[in-house]
Amino acid sequence: MSVQGVLDKIKENSIQFVDFRFVDLAGRAHHITLPATEVDGDTFVNGVAFDGSSIPGFRGIEESDMVMMPDTESVFIDPFTDHPTLNVMCNIHTPDGERYDRDPRSIAQKAEEYLQSSGVGTTAFFAPESEFFIFDDVRYESSMNTSYYSVDSEEAAWNTGRKEEGGNLGFKVGVKGGYVPVAPVDSQQDIRSEMVRLMQEAGLRVERHHHEVATAGQAEINFRFDTLTKTADNLLLYKYLVHNTARQYGKVATFMPKPLFGDNGSGMHVHQSIFDGDSPLFYEKGAYANLSQMALHYIGGILHHAPALIALTNPSTNSFKRLVPGYEAPVNLVFSKGNRSAAVRIPVAAVTPKGCRIEFRTPDSTANPYLSFAAMLLAGLDGIQRKIDPTALGYGPYDKNIYELSDEEKKEIRSVPGTLDEALDALEADSAFLTESGVFSQDFIDNYVAFKRQEAKAVAIRVHPHEYGLYFDC
Repeated sequence: MSVQGVLDKIKENSIQFVDFRFVDLAGRAHHITLPATEVDGDTFVNGVAFDGSSIPGFRGIEESDMVMMPDTESVFIDPFTDHPTLNVMCNIHTPDGERYDRDPRSIAQKAEEYLQSSGVGTTAFFAPESEFFIFDDVRYESSMNTSYYSVDSEEAAWNTGRKEEGGNLGFKVGVKGGYVPVAPVDSQQDIRSEMVRLMQEAGLRVERHHHEVATAGQAEINFRFDTLTKTADNLLLYKYLVHNTARQYGKVATFMPKPLFGDNGSGMHVHQSIFDGDSPLFYEKGAYANLSQMALHYIGGILHHAPALIALTNPSTNSFKRLVPGYEAPVNLVFSKGNRSAAVRIPVAAVTPKGCRIEFRTPDSTANPYLSFAAMLLAGLDGIQRKIDPTALGYGPYDKNIYELSDEEKKEIRSVPGTLDEALDALEADSAFLTESGVFSQDFIDNYVAFKRQEAKAVAIRVHPHEYGLYFDC
């Protein structure tokens, strides 16, 4: 959409405010709102100033002035505001007009530019499956003398005996019993459908929605693939609509990977492929899973760099509560067709040549999508350029349930890092595939690692409630 197209949209829809948004290191959106009467063509040339020193991980107070540069291709009308508001995603620039090298959205765009300059292909397509929970109540506290969390859901397995519902009507979702049941077991059909309606109005092409495996309101809504940066924009929009629709229903949604102990966590399986114009480059009829040699090399890059990638695709301490065997969490660094226990799965059901793709199943939605998608693309391109053969390196294919292998067989399979600190160590040791192209700067990597180590330390030094059960009577 052109600048004039945006201005016309403001006029045609009687927009009163324009909300300019950007994303921080952690993937959270921030915004500054201007009256629509103050927005004209110059706004899209000069941008909107903000204080970068107030955003964790961005700038020091001595160099705080920064500028949001609006992207006219990323506008949507906000369905939640009382006053008609148009939302616009922005890139971050320095006052002298340069792209800020710590801006996640600019990094995603640079990754797409690098793909085009590499000669490998013209376009990378991404499609995340971002799972989430819808709770009725969430409470938590962490202070000097108190540490706890408590979540509740009317459909949770632990509420089969609860009396406070004005008569317990049963039909609770059992542990690991939530995959696509019909009502009344699935009590959240209408809220998910409302989320989908709002997504469609905002421009997302939604393919389906359903209840997920876990008890207590786990859900999934799938929207159609798009180019790398556009898909990252769409994921931020998706999360915004999920969070705020839940709030309107008097509920709360979370994309936290492991909010419950003892049941499945929420992942973000990421489908990806490369095209040259209209031609799919990952398809070869008759080969293993109909995958081309290029696709296999792309998989080789993903699996070879996976320990470092995890620092960007699973960047929270909570991520590693999900990445444990036994809960369908893909901790095994192997590939396979249709096998959901492998880190990389190749979908084979109802797949056309243009639909041929690989699915990296390890990520979760604490990932900043701009950074994680860019990093996955660069890892795959490194595999293509270096011709990394995943089969020769022992990464598969494994076409049987890996969780049922013997201990001796499992010894041959690499696994993901066990903690956020281990993943950050791996990123420090293996970051050249991100920096050599100029997509990520070394300054960004150093700053990101320091930023995330602060999070890991903050969790590590705090007393955990379970420790009282283990050690209080020592």
